[in-house]
Amino acid sequence: MNKQKTRLTQMVTSAGCAAKIFPHILAEALKDIQWKTNENVLVGFEGRDDAGVYKINEKLALIHTTDFFTPVVDDPYLFGQIAAANALSDVYAMGGTPVSGLNIVAFPQTADLGILKEILRGGSDKMNEANAVIIGGHSIDIANIVYGLAVTGTIVPENIKGNNSAKAGDKLILTKALGTGLLNNAVKFSNLEETEPEIYQQLISSMTRLNKNASESMVKAKANACTDITGFGLAGHSMQMAVASKAALKFDVNSINAMDGAIQAIEDNLLTRGDKSNREYTKDFVQTSGQINSALEHLLYDPQTSGGLLISVPEDHANYLLLELHRCGDIFANIVGEVLECSENYKAGTILFDYK
Repeated sequence: MNKQKTRLTQMVTSAGCAAKIFPHILAEALKDIQWKTNENVLVGFEGRDDAGVYKINEKLALIHTTDFFTPVVDDPYLFGQIAAANALSDVYAMGGTPVSGLNIVAFPQTADLGILKEILRGGSDKMNEANAVIIGGHSIDIANIVYGLAVTGTIVPENIKGNNSAKAGDKLILTKALGTGLLNNAVKFSNLEETEPEIYQQLISSMTRLNKNASESMVKAKANACTDITGFGLAGHSMQMAVASKAALKFDVNSINAMDGAIQAIEDNLLTRGDKSNREYTKDFVQTSGQINSALEHLLYDPQTSGGLLISVPEDHANYLLLELHRCGDIFANIVGEVLECSENYKAGTILFDYK
């Protein structure tokens, strides 16, 4: 008799970046804490940026980030790869080079340790692909499986691509299609791997794809700002960029690529809990124009796991960057909007979703 396959997604209540603490709850917990800083902290808490940056000298700064979550797929090796790619993404979003990582592991030690070995092997292989090394880690014995990494990267201080330097007139490029949160729910509740194998493979390809080439391309194109799209969805992360940059961002919703199967998942009501919390997080900043398409609207709030980069690039460099992205394999990259100056109609942080 064949041994029953362990379905990791059935062992947790929420998966991937959809498992994040709701942003308004996290903000309340962080409020009023006096975080110590000094002149070497180039990026800290204040901008809600993708990672922290600490200057060593004029030619070297260290990028520090950590990311971990519960399983989004049932295959432990693929889960390890996805978690590592997601953790590396924050370094890439800053324009940096990852150099090392520390494993973060929660695993019930009475379970099959072969599962844990495969998770760790997946993370190791993805770090190898990034030319970074794992140099240690920490583990705890609890019921829920969790895996991720604390990653350190390097960058020249003047080359940092924060989320606070988008300029009016810039074009906005999104490098991956949206819909991973929805499709991860389809994996958990509809066994997507078996029912729609082609859609499942596209999902896996997206989540395991490093943002390495996209990062290197945006640096060559002299992009002004960048953020990666993860648990707060396109709406939440773009709002953070707009607030930090004291600008407004306008999106052509119809130019945003959706993953195959994402719209069907919406019709099947496979929405994540992040859909609601991300709407709540951004409600004071979002404006719309045109006739709202409710399916596309859900995509804007869908929490992404190992999502793409949202890049703010000067208009005269945008087509070059898009061609570079496509050449390097980011086939779903597209120009999806522009950066606007603040005005009476658009306060700092405004996100305008245009459905025309």
